[in-house]
Amino acid sequence: MTIISLAGVTKTFDSGYTALRDVNLDVAPERFVALVGPSGCGKSTTLSLISGLDRPTSGAITVRGKPVGGITDGVGFLFQRDALLPWKTVRDNVLLPLQLRGVGGEEARSRVAEWIGRVGLRGFEQSFPYQLSGGMRKRVALAQTLVYNPEILLMDEPFAALDVQTRNLMEAELLTLWQGSRKTVIFVTHDLEEAIALADEVVVMTAGPGRVKARYDVTLPRPRDIEQVRFDPRFTELYSQMWNDLRDEVLESYARANAAG
Repeated sequence: MTIISLAGVTKTFDSGYTALRDVNLDVAPERFVALVGPSGCGKSTTLSLISGLDRPTSGAITVRGKPVGGITDGVGFLFQRDALLPWKTVRDNVLLPLQLRGVGGEEARSRVAEWIGRVGLRGFEQSFPYQLSGGMRKRVALAQTLVYNPEILLMDEPFAALDVQTRNLMEAELLTLWQGSRKTVIFVTHDLEEAIALADEVVVMTAGPGRVKARYDVTLPRPRDIEQVRFDPRFTELYSQMWNDLRDEVLESYARANAAG
């Protein structure tokens, strides 16, 4: 079964830059898929096309078997920079997506309280974003995205700006939440270790225009300990195989950037 399908997808922007060319990618339900590749290979563009925030130049994208022709229902999008409203409290920021969907009353209050608790922010309901650390803001953004129970979760380098310790904590939190819900996740990252530690499958993309170069099943058992899994011999083996594919694309991207400079 396939929940997300890209068939021959190309995306060329008005500037003339082609971010993606002839991308074919099928994603099964409840899979955690990580996209890795050098800067400019179209990873973020792929998420925008799946979500319906942008449209391909050519090719077809379907979600649940239906063509994407606008904002895709049942999709949550977690960006690298959070979209919290600075004048709203934690509680009101998490409540906002439910209000926009017409959910109110006791159901909304219950769901907001549940998700604030699940991301470890009970006691901070009345705090404003400026009063929170970077990791806490990411927790609010995660609760804000998951409170309306999207079937598909698109994540664009959501932890890139965090320090290493906080990043590991957020990765572990994400895995715990995902393993309890089994949502379909597409996770964009530049960090190959992060991709392997989190995902069921890692998709390596070429230097732009991006295409799918290789796909790897991550055979590490679940549930996973984010810190300990990196010491598993299978982790090292997978990393070596994937890096062999990714290294050439990173070098190609650097060479192009230097030539252009």
